Amino acid sequence: MKEENKVLETTEEKVESPEVEVEEKSEEASVDKAVEVEATTENETKDEVSNEAEAQLNEEEKVEEEELPTRELKNNEIALSLVEEAKVIVNNADMQMEECQLLLAKDLEEYEEAKEALNEGGLDECEVLLETLGYEDSSYEKVVPDEVVFETKEDVEPIIVQDVSSGKFTGFLMALILAVGTFVAMVYVATQKLGVALDTTTLPSQQSLEPMFSWYGKLIGMNGDPLFGLALVLFVTLLVFWITYAIRVSTKASKNLNFATQQLEDAEAYTVHKSSCKSEMDKVDAHITDAIKTLNTYQVLLNEQKGKLQRILYIEDEKEEFSEYHEKSKEEMKETQKLINSLHSFTSLSMSEEGKLSVASEQMLKKTQRTMKRMIDRLY
Repeated sequence: MKEENKVLETTEEKVESPEVEVEEKSEEASVDKAVEVEATTENETKDEVSNEAEAQLNEEEKVEEEELPTRELKNNEIALSLVEEAKVIVNNADMQMEECQLLLAKDLEEYEEAKEALNEGGLDECEVLLETLGYEDSSYEKVVPDEVVFETKEDVEPIIVQDVSSGKFTGFLMALILAVGTFVAMVYVATQKLGVALDTTTLPSQQSLEPMFSWYGKLIGMNGDPLFGLALVLFVTLLVFWITYAIRVSTKASKNLNFATQQLEDAEAYTVHKSSCKSEMDKVDAHITDAIKTLNTYQVLLNEQKGKLQRILYIEDEKEEFSEYHEKSKEEMKETQKLINSLHSFTSLSMSEEGKLSVASEQMLKKTQRTMKRMIDRLY
């Protein structure tokens, strides 16, 4: 019986132990969760505090910026800024046009190279072979080629933006002259009132000027004190100096503002004109690029026609009468001459007309391309 009781006790202990372990584990898990929640709450609180501090700082900075006094620009300062703006506008327009001119020069150089390659690559030999075979085309009239392929034209003179002066130096000179004149005039008035004659051959001495300053002292009720009289004369002189200087600088600033505004308007008009010139140069660039591509295609076609004409000359030999050639040979000579005539009609024309792309050149290029396309369609 004792042994059975011991077995039952041990069994009950084993059964109870897992429940205790589960309870302990659950308690530990709840503690960990509580710690995590507290840590998360602390982090969120810190983030909120930092965000509030940043927002408060931003508001303080905005308030400080609003409280800063905005200084009103003077006319001369505005004029200087307008002059700088006009310079930038003109410089940008000139730089764009310079780039266009460089691009145009490069296009014309490549165009001339394409023409030279065309002449050497089949055109000249085709003309010699046609002449040797006795082919004559009475329907085509030779055109004297224009000397200049493309010539630009400047409608507007370049703008030179002029700087403006503040007028302070000239204002100082004018104010100084008038101030000296005022001083001399006041001394002269005092001599006339006192009936004293000054010796103008020498500089006036203190003794000779003292009665005059005393008279001005009496004039302002200071019992003839020469110091107060001198102070009055100096005050009036400096007042004239300051007024003259201020008027001169202010007037010059107003003139500068009007002048700078006019220069800015001229610069904007200049830029508009240059922009139209740039768009025109872009059209010329596209036209020349298309023409070069067409000439290269003609070079391939004429090189092939050159081989055909050489074959005709080698197999059929020169005939006394053109009608003696084979019909297919005559057809090849005729098509070759069409290509040559179309090329000469296009390359003999100048691409420019009063500084712009010539309409005749555009139309002739399209006609030349149609002739080229008919030839290609004939071959395929």
